[in-house]
Amino acid sequence: MKYREILKKYWGYDDFRGIQREIIESIGTGRDTLGLMPTGGGKSITFQVPTLAREGLCIVVTPLIALMKDQVANLRSRGIKAAAIYSGMRHSDVVVALENCIFGDYKFLYISPERIESEIFVNKVCKMPVCMITVDEAHCISQWGHDFRPAYRRITRLRELFPQVPVLALTATATPEVVEDIQRQLGFAESNCFSMSFERKNLVYVVRNTENKQQELLHILHRIPGTAIIYTLNRKKTKEVCDFLLANDITAEYYHAGLSPESKDRKEELWKSGQSRVMVSTNAFGMGIDKPDVRLVVHVDLPNSIESYFQEAGRGGRDGNRSYAVVLYSRGDHSVVARRVADNYPKQSFIREVYDNLCYYYTMALGDGLNCTYEFSLVDFCRKYHLPTLQTDSALRILTRMGYIEYVEEMEYASRVRFIIERDDLYKIHNLPEEYDSVITALLRNYSGLFTDYVFVDERFLARITKLTRHRLYEILVSLNQKGIIQYAPSKKCPIVTFSRHRVLGEELRFAPEVYEERRKAFQERIDSILKYAMSSSECRSSMLLSYFGEKRADECGNCDVCVARRGAEPSPDELSADCARILNHLSETGGCAPAQLDTLALTRKRLSAALRRLCDEEKISVSDGKVCINKG
Repeated sequence: MKYREILKKYWGYDDFRGIQREIIESIGTGRDTLGLMPTGGGKSITFQVPTLAREGLCIVVTPLIALMKDQVANLRSRGIKAAAIYSGMRHSDVVVALENCIFGDYKFLYISPERIESEIFVNKVCKMPVCMITVDEAHCISQWGHDFRPAYRRITRLRELFPQVPVLALTATATPEVVEDIQRQLGFAESNCFSMSFERKNLVYVVRNTENKQQELLHILHRIPGTAIIYTLNRKKTKEVCDFLLANDITAEYYHAGLSPESKDRKEELWKSGQSRVMVSTNAFGMGIDKPDVRLVVHVDLPNSIESYFQEAGRGGRDGNRSYAVVLYSRGDHSVVARRVADNYPKQSFIREVYDNLCYYYTMALGDGLNCTYEFSLVDFCRKYHLPTLQTDSALRILTRMGYIEYVEEMEYASRVRFIIERDDLYKIHNLPEEYDSVITALLRNYSGLFTDYVFVDERFLARITKLTRHRLYEILVSLNQKGIIQYAPSKKCPIVTFSRHRVLGEELRFAPEVYEERRKAFQERIDSILKYAMSSSECRSSMLLSYFGEKRADECGNCDVCVARRGAEPSPDELSADCARILNHLSETGGCAPAQLDTLALTRKRLSAALRRLCDEEKISVSDGKVCINKG
């Protein structure tokens, strides 16, 4: 079946968009391929279509559990067999999923990078008919990327197991240096990168200098109608901003990683349905959220990098209509942002202290600890040893990159259910609401062993087949628990620490330059770039962003706050001379043209008029018969 026919059959689209076709055709010929596609560019199509066009299974590596579940559910709804393996699944369920991929003619297996080296996965994957490997969020494999994750280095193990299978790497944001490093880390036989332009012509980039961010935010929301996302850097601030908006009669929800899955789903639904206009969030919100009509994205706090900002701002205007990406910046932000370097890369002596205390925390003897895993409370740990929370969290991440521990901030444990009454007694229960009966029936039809032990359940799946909202399903499961019919343990997220090496003394820790000093320098450069963006008042915002990603534009966007301010001002002498030279060059190449055709030079009306006036005054050009020409002689 041809690619377009597959696209039409399963997705209903008549043709591909952007660089989807080029990527599909490249990976379809067996070439390792890297695709750079900005947020909303349709990345999933680029590996789903070519996989359906051939025999075998595609392994998709992604760090996002929610995205795994959503894509698997989406594929299954189209009649395509897909499975996912993620933390919190029962061992038997993992085995079933892997066996299905060996014998069940499955087309997609979604996994996290941490799963790759597990014994059960390696034993089973070798028997699978793997035809393609997809690495989503591929910038995570590069230590120069803004979101480097050591676990991504394990993907090279897949290459060793399937040396002849092509790899498709996908990312929304990558500098030229990271693009090169991704291909090197994944062992590309040759450089092969397809890139969409990072330019978003419908996005208007604005920086507002203000000492009262709340009032400025209110002013912007009153001026720009429609759905909005507001990003802050910490969880506490999401609620503070949300409460402020609610107090000013603007419907809003707040969102961060610490909320329960049920609460997240409810808030997402209220925002997506339009019942709440604004979502105030940390960077935990937005990945995989498909809402095309976001008209406004505001950053109350500066993010840590241009990459993060570009990805988050890009969640506005996916429908192609004009949207605004606004940064609120105050004088005090410079010192606040600059301090993040010390917070994210604390002194080496402090990191050694954190390591020693971690070993004391678990009473770990010298030479012990290899592969030992423990649940971890950052708050309790910091309180016990009188350590600053933010720097301690950063130290644990650095120790992970150094290979001494593996610190997983939020290991997800799936929800569990077991029936605490006998099956026969269950059928004697009468007068339960119809919704309750549908939930009980769904549990019995889709899960086995419920009367003997806890069974992991997927609330998203149950909500879909019972046609209930996730929040309503949660309420019913809690009620059934209270009625003594089931025992229900909702999902939870718990940090864990695994010792990757035998314990050594903190003074013996080795700080490789590429793990600490070089990455600290790269982080400093990213901080400097985002500060330069916020503080600049002379360079087109869009041009600055494109330049960061190695893309040059011939003209200015004309829409950002800098361009608009410049449009209202007289051109400087240097600008006027440059504009005159551009006009003369254009007339020389064309042999003269109508005045309207000079619009292709993308000069503002004010600048074009000023340049034409000077050239006429200097008798370098003349206008006759509706045509502008260079005067000869």
